[in-house]
Amino acid sequence: MRKNETIPDSDWRDGFLFVGNDLALDFLNTRPVQNGEPTELLPDFGALLRWFQAAGLLSSHAVAKLQRQSGESAAARRTLDAMRQFREKLRKEVLAWEGGADVHHATVEELNRLMAAHPMLSKLQASGNIPSLELWFEPRQPEDLFAPLAHSAARLFAGVDHNRVRKCGQCVLHFHDTSKKGTRRWCSMQLCGNRLKVAAYAARQRRNAHER
Repeated sequence: MRKNETIPDSDWRDGFLFVGNDLALDFLNTRPVQNGEPTELLPDFGALLRWFQAAGLLSSHAVAKLQRQSGESAAARRTLDAMRQFREKLRKEVLAWEGGADVHHATVEELNRLMAAHPMLSKLQASGNIPSLELWFEPRQPEDLFAPLAHSAARLFAGVDHNRVRKCGQCVLHFHDTSKKGTRRWCSMQLCGNRLKVAAYAARQRRNAHER
């Protein structure tokens, strides 16, 4: 899996993949495999902030402010390490959960701890004739970046059918299948779907040639 001119911008935003249909799953997908090797898309705190902006969680102003205040700090480095550790623990939990296992108590406790320490907030958004209630967060310190990730992971486990959450059949990316039939098997048509179709076509051609 590699980014090139054949992959549309809808799959990649500012160098990050967004194919999961879920924030927590898109966060898992920040460590894809490219050319047979795991690739860390969050090598530093600046990359982490860029991912939050690409995900629509932070404005460019908020990113610049956090980078200016905390970019080179020990707290930023600790947060980056903690988030990458959280990502890998979440990956193991999601893989087991996709297979039908219950969510471990330790994971539930960790998510509850993170949500208590870094809660999402609500605000009434006056748009049109009917106001809407929207979630938001204001990171005052690097650790507050956990707020939307913990909230999204908790909502994933509590509100989504695990049969609709899968790892791509061709790579390591995860996605929530929101299609009507629920038959999605790959991360995206552009990344792995086309490869699978090409391979199936080649196999049919070989089979037909052998049968002649």
